Amino acid sequence: MTTTAPATPRALPALGPTRKLKVPKQAERRLANGLTVIAVRRPAVPLVELRLWMPFGRTHLARGAVLSQTILSGTQTHTATQIAAELQKVGGGLSAGIDPDRLMLSGAALVTGLDRMLELAADVLTDATYPADWVGTERDRLIDRIQVAQSQPAHLARTALLKRIYGSHPYAVQTPEPEQVRAVKPPALRKLHAERVHPAEAVLVLVGDVRPERALDAAEQALSGWRGETRGVDLPPTPPLEPGPLLLVDRPGSVQSSLRIALPAVPRTHPDHAALQLANLVFGGYFSSRWVENIREDKGYTYGPHSSVEHSVAGSVLVAAAEVATEVTGPALLETTYELGRLASLPPKPDELEQARQYALGTLQLGMSTQAGLASLTSAYAGNGLRLDFLAEHAARLAKATPEDVAEVAARYLAPAKAVTVVLGDADRIEGQLAALTPVRRESA
Repeated sequence: MTTTAPATPRALPALGPTRKLKVPKQAERRLANGLTVIAVRRPAVPLVELRLWMPFGRTHLARGAVLSQTILSGTQTHTATQIAAELQKVGGGLSAGIDPDRLMLSGAALVTGLDRMLELAADVLTDATYPADWVGTERDRLIDRIQVAQSQPAHLARTALLKRIYGSHPYAVQTPEPEQVRAVKPPALRKLHAERVHPAEAVLVLVGDVRPERALDAAEQALSGWRGETRGVDLPPTPPLEPGPLLLVDRPGSVQSSLRIALPAVPRTHPDHAALQLANLVFGGYFSSRWVENIREDKGYTYGPHSSVEHSVAGSVLVAAAEVATEVTGPALLETTYELGRLASLPPKPDELEQARQYALGTLQLGMSTQAGLASLTSAYAGNGLRLDFLAEHAARLAKATPEDVAEVAARYLAPAKAVTVVLGDADRIEGQLAALTPVRRESA
């Protein structure tokens, strides 16, 4: 009989050196109509990515949602089908979306089709007609998606959290009600388009295998006839978080509880931003974080807890989210509070911080590695008044942050006493667990 000795675990190889962040060549031009155009050369493949960021605000929530679904539904010269067919001829496509701050037009095409893609985008921006049949179809689809979302715990928890942290601020409600969407008609969309879809303060980003100056010329040629001044889209600053009783949102019969915690955060330009990003990673921002190790790996309370800093034009907030089994809702909250308190009171170990730092720097490099990723990153930064040069500055701050720096910002922003907590679940089964830890205010979903 042959016996085999157990294999000795091999140590993981040391992390390699972090490559210096290289910012690609870019050019920028502000057109006479107020549109800022940024062109970035990234010659990986013969494509060009387009991102158009337009300030929009949330005054007309339902109309804005329907407009984003129907802005590509046709113009005076092209039907929606013809727009799609013309884009396909140049290997491309366009789509639209909306968030609490902006209306976004996104697309891609072969480099040889850049001029045509810009021409079609200009046609949509200046001459969208919102035909009744198309609006009716897309409006019904949007209603269906909203109704499906309103049956999902994650959506309900997110909705409750937004109302709790933002109060009367426009960010508090980000999904319209089905009946509000159903009331939107084509004339209202055409009026909203005329009022809000303007080049002033908008930012167009073009990234790809292009000569930046040539791309700027193409954009100016196509979009110089787009006119209009943006009015009434300024947002007030977000209110400071107001910790108080845990908000328990009752969802009878639920087998899981949705745990949401909001904590203070800072914008990208704040001196604390880099250290706070690292503190968030150590806490729960990636798979090797303390929170994941505690309530997933060690205790099995949840599958995928995660925390992240959410940046908006009017403010930033750190949100931690986890779905946990009903019977361990209280213990999961207790362990979450413990991990926040531990990070806020003790500096991370040097090797723990270094692992988080390498992840942050590597993720930054990865986000810039594709044309699409670079376009989205450039657009997100430009919408907040930043340019790609800021990435090098941010990478340098990440590289220099010490354990003491991270501990200082963790104490400033991540202390449990600063948290706003919302739990969605079967209140009859979990209220006692939660009330043993903290004051609770209960309401219906």
